[in-house]
Amino acid sequence: MAKVAFTSALKAEYEKLFNSCIISPKNLPIVEKIDDQLIGNTTRYQNVGNQLGIPWFFIAVIHNMEANQNFNAHLHNGDPLTARTVQVPADRPKKGKPPFSWEESAADALAMRGLGTKTDWSLSGLLYQLEGYNGWGYRLYHTHVLTPYLWSFSNHYNSGKYVADGRWSDTATSKQCGAAVLLRRLAELHQIEFPDQPKPTAESSPLVVSYATTKSSNPTVFKQAEDLQRWLNGFPGVFVKIDGIPGEKTSTAYKQVTGSYLPGDPRS
Repeated sequence: MAKVAFTSALKAEYEKLFNSCIISPKNLPIVEKIDDQLIGNTTRYQNVGNQLGIPWFFIAVIHNMEANQNFNAHLHNGDPLTARTVQVPADRPKKGKPPFSWEESAADALAMRGLGTKTDWSLSGLLYQLEGYNGWGYRLYHTHVLTPYLWSFSNHYNSGKYVADGRWSDTATSKQCGAAVLLRRLAELHQIEFPDQPKPTAESSPLVVSYATTKSSNPTVFKQAEDLQRWLNGFPGVFVKIDGIPGEKTSTAYKQVTGSYLPGDPRS
């Protein structure tokens, strides 16, 4: 399959999609459960990533997508470590003898794609590598659907997927959480940062709402809180869940941007 070039337009698209990503409320518990498991294995992902110059969270979400976080499976495609891979890419790793350790296999899966210290690990670069890991079929042949490999469980995906190799369905829906969605929630929880996302500076602010830990019964105030959260998400390095509740994380993000907490925040 042809490779898609990492152009400035594609870079801007990835950034826009990530910054406007809203996780489906009904799937948020699933997303958080997956992320909790990934965070619990941070050290193991770091051990591989640090050797190759790859962010641990890139490896983590690939592990979830390809092997459901099974450390007895190849990072390449989820085949068992007791033998070389059978599915594409087949016959990996080339060196060594089975059974392989997860770390040995993971290093091979990443190195065979040329990933390492020279890779662009910016936010958009990371999303580009994730989409390429799964393949460019959606972008090349079904341009009306953003790949669920990245965006499933978010506002950027509704339906449409490959149900088998080369078999497409417009009505089928992915049941797997997208990799970009997992990263979005990790960023909202301040578990990860991206090297190209500098500390924000304020230019103009929408109507400020008072600090609150519950949803307002006043529809106008609730909408103002959502508007504030959308505004905050427009700054590089700021990722806030859009839920209309201007609580601790929203107030913290507001301080990042403006230098002050929201009115009523006990930390003020």
